[in-house]
Amino acid sequence: MSPAPDRARTVLGRLPVPERKAVAHALRTETVGGMLLLAAATAALVWANSPLRQSYQAVRDSHFGIPAWGLDLSVAHWTADGLLAVFFFVAGAELKRELVAGDLRSPATAILPVVAAACGMAVPALVYGAVASAGGGTWNGWAVPMATDIAFALGVLAVINTHLPSALRAFLLTLAVVDDLGAILVIAVFYTVGLNLAALAGAALGLGVFYWLHQHRRVHGWYWYLPLALTIWALTHAGGVHATVTGVAMGLMLRTDGRHRPVKGTLEHIVHVARPVSAGLAVPLFALFAAGVTVSADSLRAVLDRPEPLGVALGLLLGKTLGIFCGTYLAVRFTRARLDPALAWADILALSVLAGIGFTVSLLLSELAYPEPAQADSVKAAVLLGSLAASLLATVLLRIRNARYRALRDEENHDPGPGSEPRQERFSGPPTGAAASGNRRT
Repeated sequence: MSPAPDRARTVLGRLPVPERKAVAHALRTETVGGMLLLAAATAALVWANSPLRQSYQAVRDSHFGIPAWGLDLSVAHWTADGLLAVFFFVAGAELKRELVAGDLRSPATAILPVVAAACGMAVPALVYGAVASAGGGTWNGWAVPMATDIAFALGVLAVINTHLPSALRAFLLTLAVVDDLGAILVIAVFYTVGLNLAALAGAALGLGVFYWLHQHRRVHGWYWYLPLALTIWALTHAGGVHATVTGVAMGLMLRTDGRHRPVKGTLEHIVHVARPVSAGLAVPLFALFAAGVTVSADSLRAVLDRPEPLGVALGLLLGKTLGIFCGTYLAVRFTRARLDPALAWADILALSVLAGIGFTVSLLLSELAYPEPAQADSVKAAVLLGSLAASLLATVLLRIRNARYRALRDEENHDPGPGSEPRQERFSGPPTGAAASGNRRT
């Protein structure tokens, strides 16, 4: 009697060539954006701790806008509510692409990143709550350590010159996309006060017009959508909901044909245009006016002495690592899946630590959770320290495996494309069961 075929699914295996190219293109822009983000955060810290610190505060707190429309906002407010809407628009579009043509298109492929991301949001919140409660603090900042900053993480990867395989990069991207969706849901549900139903109804009507023009009329002209998007954003802001929600909503409404090439008018083409604006302008400008906290012995001591900042720092460093690693292990353990033989659980651990970089969205959530500047600055300092610690630890773990990553990347670069030999055959013997069908992306 022949043995039963091996029906285990291989996860985090080599991507098909079209998807690999799409991921590489998306991450290339995010990597450049990550470098700009690092530069902007450094500039903010230097400016805010130099003899010119008063000029930094004056620029950050200066107001402009249209008071009659309730839009007389500070520079910091414009970058947080306005420019980050572009960031969340790209995140919403990426989520839509993942739902149509990526890892989230079917339950079999979605369960791993969704479970990992869910645990990677829940465990940091619980770590924060445990630390804050033990120290007599509040739960106000429970959402701050939940997010992963994909641009900052990729900037770190670029600095340390690691050769992370495309499957791990795609996994990190999907984690960040799901994280961003969770963050925007938290913002919409927990940081919404004083609703103006008339303004929200107008915003909903505007979204309906956006959907009709894009999906049914197939209108391509940006001059239609830009004024409409600004109107929807302004109405959402006036309605009492954080205006970045509009970005995700419009991103999810984009039309895609499920292919990876940017056909004009489709999600791929729009993201191709919008991603450089998000990564190269919106996020760095937000970092410039959000990361400028005063660094001193007293501020660093406050991170360790006060329960809320300490909870944020430990939530990013320990909570993210435990959440994503344990979530990934549980998803593999209970779904008849197996990790790709070319990888090791040490790679998942390193990636989990890297996901503890929660810079951009964590800074935004810290401002929402702690409106008082004194409280917000100590929590922002905790975000910076937690992200820095995660960056340094991930660098050590990734560099240990860098020679292995280089070999895998070289192998990917010489892949002749569809129909080439599945990697499982080279690493785990003759293919059986599902592997014999040639479906490497399971």
